[in-house]
Amino acid sequence: MSTKSREVIWGSAIRGAKIRAESARAEAKKAVRAADRAEAEAWSVRMEGYGGPAQPSPTTGQCLNGGLGWLEVECNRCKTRASLPLDAIRRPRDTPLWKLEASLKCRSCRKGRHAPPVHMIKLTETREITPYRWVHPDEER
Repeated sequence: MSTKSREVIWGSAIRGAKIRAESARAEAKKAVRAADRAEAEAWSVRMEGYGGPAQPSPTTGQCLNGGLGWLEVECNRCKTRASLPLDAIRRPRDTPLWKLEASLKCRSCRKGRHAPPVHMIKLTETREITPYRWVHPDEER
């Protein structure tokens, strides 16, 4: 007389455990994404409403994971606003946003080696400020 194989005895329990683990992983990813978005939105509202403080701030990876991929900045001198894509910034994903502020400079009022600093305003999902339309110097405006 033969016995049941281990596949017959434990196979359905193993498959059920794998399915439950996959669904728990998917729910955990959604929860992490929601937490990252909430933290990024809270920082964005604090920066837009009060003008700071910039610390503590979410990391660029948390902002991108939460769906807020654009950082709006304003020049301290000429008040020009720009939207910067966070995925194009060449820093590690675990860099907090407040550490980026020192390296961001205004291009429109740069004179030689000096470029005035900018300050961060808010995070957005999409680009809200369109870039300047480039016009060739020989063309009439």
